[in-house]
Amino acid sequence: MDKATAKGTIDELVGSAKSHAGKLTGNTGVRIEGAAQQIEGKAEKAVGNVKDAVRETHDTVAAALDAHEEAARRQHEVQLAEDRNRP
Repeated sequence: MDKATAKGTIDELVGSAKSHAGKLTGNTGVRIEGAAQQIEGKAEKAVGNVKDAVRETHDTVAAALDAHEEAARRQHEVQLAEDRNRP
C-alpha cells in the first residue's frame, strides 16, 4: 500500500469525524474543515491507488519480459543442441 493511500484513508476518517462533530455542535467552521479534509483524503487515496496500480503493472510486465527472455534462451539452447547433432 502506498503512503498516500494510508494517509488519505486517515484524512478521510478524521475529516468525516470533524464534519460530524461540527454538525452535532452546530459549528459550521469545524463542519466545513472536516468536509474539506475528507475530500482531501479521498483525493490522496486515489493518488495512492494509482501509484499502486502502476507499480503492480510494472512488476507484471517485468515478470513477463523475464519469462520471455528465459524461453528465448532455452529455445536457442535447443537449437544449438540440434545443430550439433546434425551430420
